[in-house]
Amino acid sequence: MKKELKEYRNVALNLEDSQDKINFAQVFGRCGLVHIEIGSGKGAFLVHQAQARPEVNFLGIEWAGKYYRYTVDRIGRWGLSNVRLIRADAATFLRDSVPDQSVDCFHIYFPDPWPKKRHHKRRLLQTSNLEMLIARLKPGGQIRIATDHEDYFRQIQDVTSACNTLLEEIEFERPAGANEGECTGTNYERKYVKESRAIHTAAFRKRDV
Repeated sequence: MKKELKEYRNVALNLEDSQDKINFAQVFGRCGLVHIEIGSGKGAFLVHQAQARPEVNFLGIEWAGKYYRYTVDRIGRWGLSNVRLIRADAATFLRDSVPDQSVDCFHIYFPDPWPKKRHHKRRLLQTSNLEMLIARLKPGGQIRIATDHEDYFRQIQDVTSACNTLLEEIEFERPAGANEGECTGTNYERKYVKESRAIHTAAFRKRDV
């Protein structure tokens, strides 16, 4: 029997009626660190990390409707008050609705690699989007990345190297849900590990310039 998914209004974030930049203190009902996961999938990272870091406010962005609904239901059932989900195109939402210097960390785990060359322009991690992400970070804020796609990882290395006056490379920190031998503990990673794919990680801190 298929499980009925509930839409928890305290988890689902709807900004359709708002023309202003998002106010995270109002969204979460408190001030605190803000971590954004771009591409939440089935919510494995959010569930484990939100439990491990209750003092942090987590926002997940997911475009795929079935994953968004699943994760809203999952977060709601766990009763996690420090997580919100929004269904949106990540680049558009971050550009239009998130203020500069308001985010403490971006988690970008297994973004769509758009493997065909003619589709590379759709990749999230390209120069214009990376510069926008950096602008949204507070000084000292971080970007943590994982991918199984070697070509995409080379592109990520190229675009982050071009921003080395704004970013410094740091050690990748494994999230709370990662088991032994895992980097992120996400559903995608566990699928790819079974397929013997190599996982590439990188992490960066915004320089205080």
